[in-house]
Amino acid sequence: MNHPASPPTSGRWWHGLSRYHWFVFTVAALGWLFDCLDQQLFTLARMPAMRALLEEGQDPVLWGGYATSVFLAGWATGGLVFGVLGDRIGRAKTMMITILIYSLCTGLSALSVSFWDFAFYRFITGLGVGGEFAVGVALLAEVMPARSRSGSLGALQALSAIGNISAALIGMTMAVLETNGVISLGNSWRWMFVIGAIPAALALVIRMRMKEPERWQKMKDSGELKKHSAFTYKELFTDPRWRKNAIIGMLLVCSGVIGLWGIGFFTPELIRTVLTKTYLAEDLSLEQIGPLVDKWASWGLLTLQVGAFCGMLTATWVAGKLGRKKAFAIAFVTSMIATACAFKFYREASQTFWLIPIMGFFQLSVFAVYAIYLPELFPTHLRSTGTSFCYNVGRFLAAAGVPLIGLLKTHVYADYAEPMRPAALTMCCVFFLGLIVLPFAPETKDKPLPEDERGFAH
Repeated sequence: MNHPASPPTSGRWWHGLSRYHWFVFTVAALGWLFDCLDQQLFTLARMPAMRALLEEGQDPVLWGGYATSVFLAGWATGGLVFGVLGDRIGRAKTMMITILIYSLCTGLSALSVSFWDFAFYRFITGLGVGGEFAVGVALLAEVMPARSRSGSLGALQALSAIGNISAALIGMTMAVLETNGVISLGNSWRWMFVIGAIPAALALVIRMRMKEPERWQKMKDSGELKKHSAFTYKELFTDPRWRKNAIIGMLLVCSGVIGLWGIGFFTPELIRTVLTKTYLAEDLSLEQIGPLVDKWASWGLLTLQVGAFCGMLTATWVAGKLGRKKAFAIAFVTSMIATACAFKFYREASQTFWLIPIMGFFQLSVFAVYAIYLPELFPTHLRSTGTSFCYNVGRFLAAAGVPLIGLLKTHVYADYAEPMRPAALTMCCVFFLGLIVLPFAPETKDKPLPEDERGFAH
Protein backbone atom coordinates (compact mmCIF):
# COMPACT_ATOMS: atom_id res chain seq x y z
CA MET A 1 0.00 0.00 0.00
CA ASN A 2 1.22 3.49 -0.79
CA HIS A 3 -0.76 5.31 1.88
CA PRO A 4 -2.67 4.75 5.13
CA ALA A 5 -6.17 3.33 4.86
CA SER A 6 -7.72 6.07 6.99
CA PRO A 7 -5.86 9.39 6.75
CA PRO A 8 -7.15 12.29 8.85
CA THR A 9 -9.92 14.33 7.28
CA SER A 10 -9.01 17.73 8.78
CA GLY A 11 -5.97 19.82 9.66
CA ARG A 12 -3.04 20.93 7.52
CA TRP A 13 -2.43 19.02 4.31
CA TRP A 14 0.70 17.38 5.71
CA HIS A 15 -0.94 16.03 8.89
CA GLY A 16 -1.07 12.25 9.04
CA LEU A 17 1.15 11.54 6.05
CA SER A 18 3.19 8.34 6.17
CA ARG A 19 6.95 8.08 5.68
CA TYR A 20 6.35 6.81 2.17
CA HIS A 21 4.12 9.81 1.40
CA TRP A 22 6.98 12.07 2.44
CA PHE A 23 9.45 10.04 0.38
CA VAL A 24 7.30 10.39 -2.75
CA PHE A 25 6.76 14.10 -2.12
CA THR A 26 10.50 14.65 -1.58
CA VAL A 27 11.54 12.79 -4.74
CA ALA A 28 8.84 14.44 -6.88
CA ALA A 29 9.76 17.86 -5.48
CA LEU A 30 13.49 17.27 -6.07
CA GLY A 31 12.81 16.10 -9.62
CA TRP A 32 10.96 19.31 -10.44
CA LEU A 33 13.38 21.43 -8.38
CA PHE A 34 16.37 20.15 -10.38
CA ASP A 35 14.33 20.49 -13.56
CA CYS A 36 13.85 24.19 -12.76
CA LEU A 37 17.53 24.51 -11.81
CA ASP A 38 18.36 23.42 -15.34
CA GLN A 39 15.89 25.89 -16.83
CA GLN A 40 17.33 28.82 -14.91
CA LEU A 41 20.95 27.88 -15.55
CA PHE A 42 19.99 28.14 -19.21
CA THR A 43 18.32 31.52 -18.62
CA LEU A 44 21.48 32.88 -16.98
CA ALA A 45 23.91 31.23 -19.41
CA ARG A 46 21.92 32.13 -22.54
CA MET A 47 23.35 35.61 -23.14
CA PRO A 48 27.02 34.77 -22.33
CA ALA A 49 26.69 31.65 -24.47
CA MET A 50 25.28 33.65 -27.37
CA ARG A 51 28.11 36.18 -27.07
CA ALA A 52 30.63 33.34 -27.21
CA LEU A 53 29.01 31.28 -29.97
CA LEU A 54 27.51 33.80 -32.40
CA GLU A 55 29.28 35.47 -35.27
CA GLU A 56 29.93 39.21 -35.18
CA GLY A 57 26.85 41.24 -36.02
CA GLN A 58 24.30 38.66 -34.85
CA ASP A 59 21.97 40.00 -32.13
CA PRO A 60 22.31 37.95 -28.90
CA VAL A 61 18.75 38.71 -27.73
CA LEU A 62 17.22 37.60 -31.03
CA TRP A 63 19.30 34.43 -31.26
CA GLY A 64 18.82 33.81 -27.56
CA GLY A 65 15.09 33.84 -28.30
CA TYR A 66 15.63 31.26 -31.03
CA ALA A 67 17.62 29.06 -28.63
CA THR A 68 14.80 29.38 -26.09
CA SER A 69 12.27 28.36 -28.74
CA VAL A 70 14.31 25.27 -29.60
CA PHE A 71 14.50 24.41 -25.89
CA LEU A 72 10.73 24.86 -25.49
CA ALA A 73 10.05 22.80 -28.62
CA GLY A 74 12.13 19.97 -27.15
CA TRP A 75 10.33 20.47 -23.85
CA ALA A 76 6.96 20.18 -25.57
CA THR A 77 7.98 17.14 -27.63
CA GLY A 78 9.38 15.34 -24.58
CA GLY A 79 6.29 16.15 -22.58
CA LEU A 80 3.98 14.68 -25.20
CA VAL A 81 6.07 11.53 -25.63
CA PHE A 82 6.86 10.88 -21.98
CA GLY A 83 3.33 11.79 -20.91
CA VAL A 84 2.08 8.76 -22.84
CA LEU A 85 4.92 6.62 -21.47
CA GLY A 86 4.00 7.70 -17.94
CA ASP A 87 0.52 6.24 -18.43
CA ARG A 88 1.82 3.13 -20.22
CA ILE A 89 4.99 2.01 -18.37
CA GLY A 90 4.51 3.83 -15.05
CA ARG A 91 5.14 7.19 -13.40
CA ALA A 92 8.27 6.26 -11.42
CA LYS A 93 10.07 4.55 -14.29
CA THR A 94 9.33 7.44 -16.68
CA MET A 95 10.48 10.01 -14.12
CA MET A 96 13.82 8.22 -13.80
CA ILE A 97 14.33 8.29 -17.58
CA THR A 98 13.47 11.98 -17.91
CA ILE A 99 15.79 13.07 -15.09
CA LEU A 100 18.68 11.17 -16.67
CA ILE A 101 18.05 12.83 -20.05
CA TYR A 102 17.85 16.42 -18.84
CA SER A 103 20.81 16.07 -16.47
CA LEU A 104 23.24 14.45 -18.88
CA CYS A 105 22.35 16.66 -21.84
CA THR A 106 22.69 19.79 -19.72
CA GLY A 107 26.28 18.70 -19.11
CA LEU A 108 26.79 18.22 -22.85
CA SER A 109 25.70 21.83 -23.46
CA ALA A 110 28.99 22.91 -21.89
CA LEU A 111 30.83 21.42 -24.88
CA SER A 112 29.06 23.60 -27.48
CA VAL A 113 31.20 25.23 -30.17
CA SER A 114 28.45 26.93 -32.22
CA PHE A 115 24.85 28.04 -31.95
CA TRP A 116 23.67 24.93 -33.79
CA ASP A 117 25.16 22.25 -31.55
CA PHE A 118 24.16 24.36 -28.52
CA ALA A 119 20.57 24.39 -29.83
CA PHE A 120 20.71 20.62 -30.44
CA TYR A 121 21.81 19.91 -26.87
CA ARG A 122 19.10 22.24 -25.57
CA PHE A 123 16.46 20.42 -27.62
CA ILE A 124 17.46 17.02 -26.18
CA THR A 125 17.61 18.52 -22.69
CA GLY A 126 14.12 19.86 -23.26
CA LEU A 127 12.87 16.34 -24.00
CA GLY A 128 13.66 15.33 -20.42
CA VAL A 129 12.59 18.61 -18.83
CA GLY A 130 9.19 18.44 -20.51
CA GLY A 131 8.52 14.86 -19.57
CA GLU A 132 9.40 15.12 -15.88
CA PHE A 133 6.71 17.53 -14.72
CA ALA A 134 3.64 15.67 -15.98
CA VAL A 135 4.64 12.30 -14.55
CA GLY A 136 5.74 13.92 -11.30
CA VAL A 137 2.43 15.68 -10.63
CA ALA A 138 0.44 12.63 -11.79
CA LEU A 139 2.38 10.44 -9.36
CA LEU A 140 1.91 12.85 -6.46
CA ALA A 141 -1.79 13.41 -7.19
CA GLU A 142 -2.40 9.65 -7.10
CA VAL A 143 -0.27 8.75 -4.08
CA MET A 144 -1.39 11.54 -1.74
CA PRO A 145 -4.67 11.33 0.21
CA ALA A 146 -7.42 13.45 -1.37
CA ARG A 147 -7.29 16.09 1.38
CA SER A 148 -3.53 16.51 0.87
CA ARG A 149 -3.54 16.65 -2.92
CA SER A 150 -3.98 20.38 -3.49
CA GLY A 151 -1.53 21.43 -0.79
CA SER A 152 1.17 18.95 -1.78
CA LEU A 153 0.97 19.82 -5.49
CA GLY A 154 1.11 23.53 -4.72
CA ALA A 155 4.06 22.99 -2.38
CA LEU A 156 5.85 20.97 -5.06
CA GLN A 157 5.51 23.88 -7.47
CA ALA A 158 6.55 26.42 -4.83
CA LEU A 159 9.67 24.44 -3.96
CA SER A 160 10.73 24.67 -7.59
CA ALA A 161 11.76 28.22 -6.67
CA ILE A 162 14.55 26.68 -4.57
CA GLY A 163 16.01 25.22 -7.76
CA ASN A 164 15.72 28.60 -9.43
CA ILE A 165 17.34 30.35 -6.47
CA SER A 166 20.14 27.77 -6.51
CA ALA A 167 20.75 28.61 -10.17
CA ALA A 168 21.01 32.28 -9.26
CA LEU A 169 23.55 31.51 -6.52
CA ILE A 170 25.54 29.39 -8.95
CA GLY A 171 25.48 32.28 -11.42
CA MET A 172 26.74 34.71 -8.77
CA THR A 173 29.52 32.33 -7.79
CA MET A 174 30.57 31.93 -11.41
CA ALA A 175 30.62 35.74 -11.84
CA VAL A 176 32.89 36.11 -8.80
CA LEU A 177 35.23 33.34 -9.99
CA GLU A 178 35.35 34.95 -13.42
CA THR A 179 36.12 38.38 -11.94
CA ASN A 180 38.92 36.92 -9.83
CA GLY A 181 40.44 35.08 -12.78
CA VAL A 182 39.69 31.58 -11.48
CA ILE A 183 37.55 31.01 -14.58
CA SER A 184 38.62 32.54 -17.87
CA LEU A 185 36.48 35.45 -19.05
CA GLY A 186 33.47 34.38 -21.08
CA ASN A 187 33.49 30.72 -19.99
CA SER A 188 31.44 30.73 -16.77
CA TRP A 189 28.36 29.60 -18.71
CA ARG A 190 30.09 26.33 -19.55
CA TRP A 191 30.68 25.58 -15.87
CA MET A 192 27.02 26.31 -15.10
CA PHE A 193 25.99 23.56 -17.50
CA VAL A 194 28.54 21.14 -15.99
CA ILE A 195 26.94 21.68 -12.57
CA GLY A 196 23.54 21.07 -14.16
CA ALA A 197 24.51 17.44 -14.80
CA ILE A 198 24.60 16.60 -11.07
CA PRO A 199 20.86 15.76 -10.64
CA ALA A 200 21.39 12.54 -12.61
CA ALA A 201 22.13 10.94 -9.23
CA LEU A 202 18.46 11.38 -8.23
CA ALA A 203 17.45 8.92 -10.95
CA LEU A 204 19.33 6.17 -9.07
CA VAL A 205 17.28 6.84 -5.92
CA ILE A 206 14.06 6.58 -7.91
CA ARG A 207 15.21 3.33 -9.52
CA MET A 208 15.97 1.73 -6.15
CA ARG A 209 13.04 2.80 -3.96
CA MET A 210 10.12 4.35 -5.82
CA LYS A 211 6.95 2.28 -6.33
CA GLU A 212 4.21 2.99 -8.81
CA PRO A 213 1.01 4.63 -7.47
CA GLU A 214 -1.48 2.08 -6.17
CA ARG A 215 -4.33 3.15 -8.45
CA TRP A 216 -2.10 2.85 -11.55
CA GLN A 217 -0.71 -0.50 -10.37
CA LYS A 218 -4.24 -1.84 -9.88
CA MET A 219 -5.12 -0.95 -13.44
CA LYS A 220 -1.98 -2.70 -14.69
CA ASP A 221 -2.44 -5.85 -12.57
CA SER A 222 -6.12 -6.18 -13.51
CA GLY A 223 -5.35 -5.96 -17.22
CA GLU A 224 -7.42 -2.79 -17.51
CA LEU A 225 -4.40 -0.79 -18.64
CA LYS A 226 -3.93 -3.02 -21.70
CA LYS A 227 -7.37 -1.98 -22.90
CA HIS A 228 -6.01 1.59 -23.13
CA SER A 229 -2.71 0.63 -24.74
CA ALA A 230 -3.47 2.33 -28.05
CA PHE A 231 -2.15 5.80 -28.86
CA THR A 232 -3.76 7.58 -25.92
CA TYR A 233 -4.02 11.03 -27.49
CA LYS A 234 -6.73 9.55 -29.72
CA GLU A 235 -8.59 8.39 -26.63
CA LEU A 236 -8.05 11.76 -24.99
CA PHE A 237 -9.89 13.45 -27.85
CA THR A 238 -12.60 10.80 -28.37
CA ASP A 239 -14.40 11.62 -25.14
CA PRO A 240 -15.95 15.14 -25.28
CA ARG A 241 -15.28 15.78 -21.60
CA TRP A 242 -11.56 15.02 -21.74
CA ARG A 243 -11.25 16.80 -25.08
CA LYS A 244 -12.76 19.99 -23.67
CA ASN A 245 -10.58 19.80 -20.55
CA ALA A 246 -7.46 19.24 -22.66
CA ILE A 247 -8.08 22.23 -24.92
CA ILE A 248 -9.00 24.58 -22.07
CA GLY A 249 -6.03 23.45 -19.97
CA MET A 250 -3.68 23.91 -22.92
CA LEU A 251 -4.84 27.48 -23.59
CA LEU A 252 -4.58 28.40 -19.90
CA VAL A 253 -1.02 27.08 -19.83
CA CYS A 254 -0.12 28.84 -23.07
CA SER A 255 -0.93 32.22 -21.53
CA GLY A 256 1.30 31.73 -18.50
CA VAL A 257 4.16 30.01 -20.32
CA ILE A 258 4.48 32.68 -23.01
CA GLY A 259 4.22 35.34 -20.31
CA LEU A 260 7.04 33.74 -18.32
CA TRP A 261 9.40 32.56 -21.06
CA GLY A 262 8.60 35.30 -23.55
CA ILE A 263 8.83 38.17 -21.04
CA GLY A 264 9.67 37.28 -17.43
CA PHE A 265 12.74 35.15 -18.14
CA PHE A 266 14.20 37.96 -20.24
CA THR A 267 14.65 39.89 -16.99
CA PRO A 268 18.41 39.12 -16.97
CA GLU A 269 18.66 40.72 -20.42
CA LEU A 270 16.75 43.78 -19.19
CA ILE A 271 19.09 44.13 -16.21
CA ARG A 272 22.19 43.67 -18.37
CA THR A 273 20.97 46.27 -20.90
CA VAL A 274 20.10 48.91 -18.29
CA LEU A 275 23.20 48.45 -16.14
CA THR A 276 25.59 48.25 -19.08
CA LYS A 277 24.54 51.78 -19.99
CA THR A 278 25.06 52.87 -16.39
CA TYR A 279 28.57 51.40 -16.19
CA LEU A 280 29.54 52.75 -19.60
CA ALA A 281 28.62 56.21 -18.32
CA GLU A 282 31.06 55.57 -15.46
CA ASP A 283 33.84 54.92 -18.01
CA LEU A 284 34.24 51.22 -17.21
CA SER A 285 35.57 48.99 -19.98
CA LEU A 286 33.43 46.26 -21.53
CA GLU A 287 35.71 43.62 -19.98
CA GLN A 288 35.03 45.09 -16.53
CA ILE A 289 31.31 45.47 -17.19
CA GLY A 290 30.68 41.86 -18.30
CA PRO A 291 31.11 40.12 -14.91
CA LEU A 292 29.37 43.02 -13.10
CA VAL A 293 26.19 42.85 -15.15
CA ASP A 294 26.27 39.04 -15.01
CA LYS A 295 26.33 39.28 -11.22
CA TRP A 296 23.34 41.64 -11.21
CA ALA A 297 21.50 39.39 -13.67
CA SER A 298 21.96 36.56 -11.15
CA TRP A 299 20.68 38.80 -8.36
CA GLY A 300 17.67 39.55 -10.55
CA LEU A 301 16.93 35.87 -11.02
CA LEU A 302 17.36 35.21 -7.30
CA THR A 303 14.99 37.99 -6.20
CA LEU A 304 12.52 36.99 -8.94
CA GLN A 305 12.43 33.47 -7.51
CA VAL A 306 12.19 34.59 -3.88
CA GLY A 307 9.09 36.47 -4.95
CA ALA A 308 7.94 33.44 -6.94
CA PHE A 309 8.25 31.13 -3.92
CA CYS A 310 6.02 33.41 -1.84
CA GLY A 311 3.63 33.91 -4.75
CA MET A 312 3.19 30.19 -5.41
CA LEU A 313 2.52 29.44 -1.75
CA THR A 314 -0.03 32.24 -1.70
CA ALA A 315 -1.67 31.00 -4.92
CA THR A 316 -1.88 27.48 -3.44
CA TRP A 317 -3.78 28.90 -0.46
CA VAL A 318 -6.04 30.98 -2.72
CA ALA A 319 -6.81 27.98 -4.95
CA GLY A 320 -7.71 25.93 -1.88
CA LYS A 321 -9.92 28.63 -0.33
CA LEU A 322 -11.50 30.45 -3.27
CA GLY A 323 -11.30 27.80 -5.99
CA ARG A 324 -9.09 27.18 -9.00
CA LYS A 325 -10.85 29.57 -11.39
CA LYS A 326 -10.71 32.57 -9.05
CA ALA A 327 -7.05 31.82 -8.37
CA PHE A 328 -6.36 31.78 -12.13
CA ALA A 329 -8.22 35.08 -12.65
CA ILE A 330 -6.28 36.84 -9.90
CA ALA A 331 -2.98 35.44 -11.16
CA PHE A 332 -3.47 36.48 -14.80
CA VAL A 333 -4.54 40.05 -13.96
CA THR A 334 -1.78 40.67 -11.42
CA SER A 335 0.84 39.02 -13.68
CA MET A 336 0.03 41.42 -16.48
CA ILE A 337 0.22 44.50 -14.27
CA ALA A 338 3.37 43.49 -12.38
CA THR A 339 5.26 42.40 -15.50
CA ALA A 340 4.41 45.61 -17.37
CA CYS A 341 5.50 47.73 -14.41
CA ALA A 342 8.82 45.90 -14.03
CA PHE A 343 9.80 46.28 -17.68
CA LYS A 344 8.62 49.89 -17.86
CA PHE A 345 10.10 51.26 -14.65
CA TYR A 346 13.32 49.29 -14.00
CA ARG A 347 16.10 51.92 -14.06
CA GLU A 348 18.77 51.11 -11.45
CA ALA A 349 20.38 48.19 -9.64
CA SER A 350 18.62 48.83 -6.31
CA GLN A 351 15.25 48.08 -7.93
CA THR A 352 16.43 44.50 -8.39
CA PHE A 353 15.61 43.96 -4.72
CA TRP A 354 11.97 45.08 -4.79
CA LEU A 355 10.58 45.60 -8.30
CA ILE A 356 11.78 42.26 -9.67
CA PRO A 357 10.51 40.11 -6.76
CA ILE A 358 7.09 41.77 -7.02
CA MET A 359 6.96 40.65 -10.64
CA GLY A 360 8.10 37.15 -9.65
CA PHE A 361 5.46 36.93 -6.92
CA PHE A 362 2.60 37.51 -9.33
CA GLN A 363 3.94 36.11 -12.58
CA LEU A 364 4.85 32.67 -11.28
CA SER A 365 1.86 32.32 -8.93
CA VAL A 366 -0.19 30.89 -11.80
CA PHE A 367 2.16 27.90 -12.08
CA ALA A 368 1.12 26.65 -8.64
CA VAL A 369 -2.48 26.66 -9.85
CA TYR A 370 -1.45 24.70 -12.96
CA ALA A 371 0.19 22.03 -10.78
CA ILE A 372 -2.98 21.67 -8.72
CA TYR A 373 -5.53 21.99 -11.51
CA LEU A 374 -4.24 19.98 -14.49
CA PRO A 375 -4.07 16.51 -12.81
CA GLU A 376 -7.62 17.08 -11.56
CA LEU A 377 -8.98 17.30 -15.12
CA PHE A 378 -8.28 13.69 -16.23
CA PRO A 379 -8.87 10.05 -15.14
CA THR A 380 -6.08 7.71 -14.07
CA HIS A 381 -5.31 6.12 -17.44
CA LEU A 382 -5.11 9.58 -19.09
CA ARG A 383 -3.76 11.71 -16.23
CA SER A 384 -0.14 11.90 -17.34
CA THR A 385 -1.13 12.10 -21.01
CA GLY A 386 -3.70 14.86 -20.42
CA THR A 387 -1.45 16.90 -18.17
CA SER A 388 1.36 16.57 -20.70
CA PHE A 389 -0.89 17.66 -23.53
CA CYS A 390 -1.96 20.81 -21.66
CA TYR A 391 1.55 21.77 -20.66
CA ASN A 392 3.37 20.82 -23.80
CA VAL A 393 1.10 21.79 -26.65
CA GLY A 394 1.01 25.10 -24.79
CA ARG A 395 4.80 25.08 -24.96
CA PHE A 396 4.78 24.47 -28.71
CA LEU A 397 2.69 27.62 -29.06
CA ALA A 398 4.99 29.34 -26.58
CA ALA A 399 8.03 28.29 -28.63
CA ALA A 400 6.55 30.25 -31.51
CA GLY A 401 5.73 33.18 -29.24
CA VAL A 402 9.02 33.55 -27.38
CA PRO A 403 11.07 34.99 -30.30
CA LEU A 404 8.48 37.76 -30.63
CA ILE A 405 10.21 39.84 -27.97
CA GLY A 406 13.44 39.70 -30.00
CA LEU A 407 11.63 40.44 -33.27
CA LEU A 408 9.71 43.32 -31.71
CA LYS A 409 12.97 44.65 -30.27
CA THR A 410 14.97 44.46 -33.51
CA HIS A 411 12.24 45.35 -36.02
CA VAL A 412 9.13 47.06 -34.63
CA TYR A 413 10.78 49.11 -31.86
CA ALA A 414 14.33 49.27 -33.22
CA ASP A 415 14.27 53.08 -33.32
CA TYR A 416 13.37 53.41 -29.65
CA ALA A 417 16.09 54.31 -27.16
CA GLU A 418 15.38 51.13 -25.13
CA PRO A 419 13.47 48.83 -27.49
CA MET A 420 13.16 45.94 -25.04
CA ARG A 421 10.76 47.93 -22.85
CA PRO A 422 7.99 48.50 -25.43
CA ALA A 423 8.57 44.98 -26.78
CA ALA A 424 7.88 43.48 -23.34
CA LEU A 425 4.88 45.75 -22.75
CA THR A 426 3.38 44.58 -26.05
CA MET A 427 3.97 40.94 -25.10
CA CYS A 428 2.01 41.43 -21.85
CA CYS A 429 -1.19 41.20 -23.90
CA VAL A 430 -0.75 37.40 -23.79
CA PHE A 431 -2.21 37.32 -20.27
CA PHE A 432 -5.58 38.26 -21.76
CA LEU A 433 -5.68 34.81 -23.37
CA GLY A 434 -6.00 33.12 -19.98
CA LEU A 435 -8.78 35.48 -18.93
CA ILE A 436 -10.70 34.87 -22.17
CA VAL A 437 -10.54 31.07 -21.77
CA LEU A 438 -11.25 30.96 -18.03
CA PRO A 439 -15.09 31.19 -18.14
CA PHE A 440 -15.18 27.90 -20.07
CA ALA A 441 -12.99 26.01 -17.57
CA PRO A 442 -14.54 23.53 -15.07
CA GLU A 443 -14.10 24.20 -11.36
CA THR A 444 -12.45 21.25 -9.58
CA LYS A 445 -12.24 22.53 -5.99
CA ASP A 446 -13.45 19.96 -3.43
CA LYS A 447 -14.16 17.41 -6.16
CA PRO A 448 -12.57 13.93 -6.36
CA LEU A 449 -10.24 13.00 -9.18
CA PRO A 450 -12.33 12.13 -12.27
CA GLU A 451 -13.65 8.61 -12.16
CA ASP A 452 -12.28 6.13 -14.58
CA GLU A 453 -15.04 4.58 -16.65
CA ARG A 454 -14.48 1.19 -15.05
CA GLY A 455 -14.06 2.43 -11.51
CA PHE A 456 -10.28 2.30 -11.13
CA ALA A 457 -9.72 5.98 -10.38
CA HIS A 458 -10.72 5.74 -6.73
